[in-house]
Amino acid sequence: MHRSLLAIALGSTILGAWAQVPPPRVAPPPPPSADRPALDKQEIRAQLSPRRFTTIAAELGAKVNRITVREGERFKAGQVLVVLDCSLQSAQLNKARATLGAAEKTYAANHRLAELNSVGKLELETSQSEVAKAKADVSLMSTTLSKCQIAAPFSGRVSEQKVREQQFAQPGQGILEILDDSALELEFIVPSRWMVWLKDGYRFQVKIDETGNTYPAKVTRLGAKVDPVSQSVKTIAVIDGQFPELIAGMSGRVVLTPPTTAPAPQK
Repeated sequence: MHRSLLAIALGSTILGAWAQVPPPRVAPPPPPSADRPALDKQEIRAQLSPRRFTTIAAELGAKVNRITVREGERFKAGQVLVVLDCSLQSAQLNKARATLGAAEKTYAANHRLAELNSVGKLELETSQSEVAKAKADVSLMSTTLSKCQIAAPFSGRVSEQKVREQQFAQPGQGILEILDDSALELEFIVPSRWMVWLKDGYRFQVKIDETGNTYPAKVTRLGAKVDPVSQSVKTIAVIDGQFPELIAGMSGRVVLTPPTTAPAPQK
């Protein structure tokens, strides 16, 4: 019995001591970070791309007679880049012209006979229709023949040659990849909250990896929508100046620091 009383007393003492020990303090959850989003802290990368680029393609099936420019060479707007072998189309045009000449002579003779009441109205109208048909054939063959020389739609450089001379090109087949490098654009992603101060014409710097140099640039336009997941928006800028060492495909780091106090949005 003494042992039971002793155990009860000892237990009461331990419980009393335990009650006096303060519970361990649990650190409260950190308040929402006032720092910038993760995208703000990441390195913003951008790649140089041409403002205009396209593929010069054959509009008709023919052998490639001559390509006047090689990969990397420059050309002017309107310059003939590709010449196709259109001897068949040229012969068809000559045939259409001869047919037109014969139709015009027939119509002229019938018109004269009609004035003398020596030919019927139907025959005169038929010969007139033959002239119109022959003129349409001449126009068609002339248009087709004009496709045998492919001119540059703008000034630029050849980035890739897809077909060689004396090779047969199918209608729609690409022959040359060309681009306009007179103004190189930069495309990159920034936080959407930057739209408060990042506007068209905003100037900044970009460091190109391939050259190791820093170049001036300016924003030309912002994307039309914000990505709701990453809360980012596409930004397009242009290199501000002419730098012959820069070519399309180079990439670099955008040196763009948001102001410490961004201007409040206008109401």
